Formats: sequence, structure tokens, C-alpha cells
Amino acid sequence: MAGYFAILLVILTLASGLIWLLDALVLAPKRRESLVLAQTGAGDQLAPEASDTLLKEPAIVETAKSIFPVIAAITLFRSFLYEPFQIPSGSMMPTLLVGDFILVEKFSYDVKDPVWRKTLYHNKLPERGDVAVFKYPEQPTVDFIKRIVGLPGDRIIYRDKQLYIEKPCAEGQTTGCGTLERIALTHIPDNQFFQGPYQQRRFHEALGEKGHNILVTPGAHERVREYHQQPGTAIDEFIVPQGQYFAIGDNRDNSRDSRFWGFVPADNLVGKAVFIWMSFEFSENPDSWLPGWVPVGVRFERLGKIE
Repeated sequence: MAGYFAILLVILTLASGLIWLLDALVLAPKRRESLVLAQTGAGDQLAPEASDTLLKEPAIVETAKSIFPVIAAITLFRSFLYEPFQIPSGSMMPTLLVGDFILVEKFSYDVKDPVWRKTLYHNKLPERGDVAVFKYPEQPTVDFIKRIVGLPGDRIIYRDKQLYIEKPCAEGQTTGCGTLERIALTHIPDNQFFQGPYQQRRFHEALGEKGHNILVTPGAHERVREYHQQPGTAIDEFIVPQGQYFAIGDNRDNSRDSRFWGFVPADNLVGKAVFIWMSFEFSENPDSWLPGWVPVGVRFERLGKIE
């Protein structure tokens, strides 16, 4: 099921469109008919004001005709092309920060209807390393954003803050699969990020075509006892089922993701995050007189393509 705002947009689009159609097919002809009868009865001496009154559209029709093109365009744009999202938490730092506004490409994966989310057109499948928005499996009205690290059939291990992946072998494939691979990390000196009192370390993780940056908090303990458990696997091991994906946050010690609640069904995918179009900075000073939701600056340097 879609989110409440998407459903509201569809309802407004249908309601305003039906009112416009009803007026064009039924109400407007009746108004013109009434005008002809009035002119005939007045001997073609009907005052212009009276003609205008007879032809005047009801307020609800005027409103529907004015909002329908705008609402319909917004609904189509959000449903099938791009949908804007705001980043509310730090689980995807350093890739995405609180206050980033992003565009999600809806046609990157399967195209779905905006209400029941039934697939209308099968498109590409997610690739390893994609930053994807999806419906949170435990609460489908909530949108989550994480990075896809595991594809169907993968064996995933996350141990000692290190990601390992064993890719399945396709029929006839003998190389590049069937072996547990340690995903290489390269340390990047950076004193910018903290998780509570702990300083975080920044790494480049060589996953996918280009790789990406992640954050690790050396002082934070791994909550392995809270991990999602599959029968027959180790506590930090995950076998990705067919038709599902394994997604985790780039801020590895500050993200609730597939390690804790399991896998992302393909039907839950919303789209691929592709662009930061605005980024606001908010005050972290508890003594500030400004409310926490009021931006204090714009981070223009963050605008651009999401890696």
C-alpha cells in the first residue's frame, strides 16, 4: 500500500478530473440550454449580466478545473518519474546528511501504480551498491533509505565491522563466485563525524562499480544479539532469499537495517536515490534561540549526484 500523501494526491486528481468531466458533459450543456431558453423568452433582449449568471460555473467546478492540471502533473511526476524525499536521520552518513533533500528515480526499478503498488512494468533490477528507497518491511507506510549490498542468493557476513560477500554461481560460472570475499576498506583521514562521545572513522568501501564512503565507530559495540536470525546460519551471517535484497546504512554503527529486521522484498522497492537537489544545515547548539527545524545555512557543496 502506498503512503497517505500519494493516496491523497490520487484522490484529488480523480475527484477534480471527474468534476471537470461532469461539467463538460452534463452541467455546461445544461447551462447553455438554460441560456437559450432565457434568450428566447426575453426576445433576445436578455441583459449581459443575466447571461453571465446563467453561464457561470459553480465554485467547485472552477476550483476543480484550476487544480486538476497541476495535481495531475504532480501525481504523474511523483508516481512514475521522480519523487522528492528529505533525509531525517544520520543512518546514511557520510553519503547523506540530515537536511539533505534528494530525488528518487521511480523508474529505475519496476514501475508500480501509486496506490496499490502493483507492478505495471518490469524494469531493471537493483545493483549492488545502489542507494535505494523502499517500504520498511515491518511498517510498509514508512519509507526507508539504505544501500543495497546483498542480492538474491548472496551469502552476507558482517563481522567486526567488516562486510564479507559470497556471490552465488550461475550455471556454468566458475570464477568470481562461490568464495567468501572481504570487501576492501581504505581509511580516509577525517575528524568530522562523531557518534555521541565517540569519534568515527571514515572508509572507502570498494563495493559496486565505484565504491562509496562509510562511517565506522570503533568505540561502539556491535549489537549482534539483536541481529535477524535465519535457521542454519551463524549469528552474523545472512543468506539473501530469492526476490529479496540485503540493505544496510553507510553509518554502520548507527543504522537499523537488514542486519536487524531481515530482507527487503522486491515489491517494497520505491526507487533509486540519484540526486541531492538541496541541503540545509541546522543548528546543533542546544542554547540556540532558533527551533531545531529552522535551517541556519545551505550546504551548496553537497548538491549533485549520489554515489
